[in-house]
Amino acid sequence: MRRSFPLENFEMRYVYKIAVLTCICFTVSLAAGAQTPTPPPAKKPTTAAKAPAASTTQYDPALLQPATLRAKAPAEYDAKFVTTQGEFTIHVARAWAPNGADRFYNLVRHHYYDGAAFFRVLPGFMAQFGISAYPEVSKVWEHANIKDDPIVQSNHRGFVSFATAGPNTRTTQVFINYGNNEALDRSGFSAFAVVTDGMEVVDKLYNGYGEGAPDGHGPDQGLISTRGRTYLEKGFPKLDTIRSATIVPAAAAPAPVK
Repeated sequence: MRRSFPLENFEMRYVYKIAVLTCICFTVSLAAGAQTPTPPPAKKPTTAAKAPAASTTQYDPALLQPATLRAKAPAEYDAKFVTTQGEFTIHVARAWAPNGADRFYNLVRHHYYDGAAFFRVLPGFMAQFGISAYPEVSKVWEHANIKDDPIVQSNHRGFVSFATAGPNTRTTQVFINYGNNEALDRSGFSAFAVVTDGMEVVDKLYNGYGEGAPDGHGPDQGLISTRGRTYLEKGFPKLDTIRSATIVPAAAAPAPVK
């Protein structure tokens, strides 16, 4: 069964032209049931193919035990992402969304995102990632949900939120806002971080495949979760990927990107 992320029963879909942020419930049937408001208009591909992250990368065995990865995050910390387009830094403030900040801290600390693709990049809206490159890892995180956080920071440009399938269903998928998507706040998408360096890299992520299947020509999230990197390298070789994501000391007084 497919789990869909914003927007659930969103009545102003055509006013804000906001697409649903989706992820997958990794069951054998992979039945489609996503809510898919009209996405922003897709742009023509403008970048060349990128080399995928090294296929020899192995995951941290601790990732197979989600229940054990519950360390409390620092009040503030930075996560450095090295991608096929370059580097960017995400600054996390635990006060904005404690549950989200803790989950992201544990995922990055154990290199969950290494090798993962930016599988859904919609110009003017957001860039989404967070399905593991390894199917066995994706499977065990399927139901590792965390509780919702109150909205403290809005989904403005550069801010980062977890995708969700409804109340208290956040797992591993996150998105970086390209536009000022305040409408997402009303659907419970609590920003827990902001890109403070390298937003120009995020802007360059490959967007030529557009919306994901079945609503567009992009990757099928169910197949990403069950086949992993092999599926994407064969059918969607131009997608940008994450070479590494690591926790680094937080910079002083970060300012949101403009």
